Amino acid sequence: MNFNKADLLWIREPKTFSINEEKITIRTEPCTDLWQRTYYGFQNDNAPVLQMWTEEKYFSFVVKTEFDSKHRFDQCGIVMYLDSENWLKASIEYENDTFQRLGSVVTNHGYSDWATTDIDAAVKSMWYRFSRRESDYCIECSQDGISFKQMRICHMWEGAERIRFGIYACSPEESSFEARFSCMELTECKWLAHK
Repeated sequence: MNFNKADLLWIREPKTFSINEEKITIRTEPCTDLWQRTYYGFQNDNAPVLQMWTEEKYFSFVVKTEFDSKHRFDQCGIVMYLDSENWLKASIEYENDTFQRLGSVVTNHGYSDWATTDIDAAVKSMWYRFSRRESDYCIECSQDGISFKQMRICHMWEGAERIRFGIYACSPEESSFEARFSCMELTECKWLAHK
């Protein structure tokens, strides 16, 4: 990692985790999730989140995720958690032994959306790149850490000033799995200005 791990701060520290120079491991706990209101009124705001603060307006954050998820909705990925009603996340959510959902959620002022595409259930690793241009954000994914594909671009109404961002893992139903995060890197903004 090219930043000080002492800069990482927990929001809801999990019972089981480890942090070293090469890897961060989180063991999820049952009935943990991040979701707000949309569609069926459900609210859950108890997933463990490990983040760092920044005032930098232009940057990219990259992380590799590896996971042994095997129960519906198990997930791990990147997150920018400002408060319970303003955050975004990107991850793979396990669905069944045939497919899972690669997707992202943006929550502005207490309402979540969910944009997904189905991928094979055999995928057990994914890279993510989170980029900031002031209060606008881009989320990308990659299977090799080299070639990234855009997942979404969004605006965060409360994301114009100091933000915090990092990683998360959770198991919304009665399950638990190990999520591993490595190759974490901060770089100049890879999301280029539109010409």
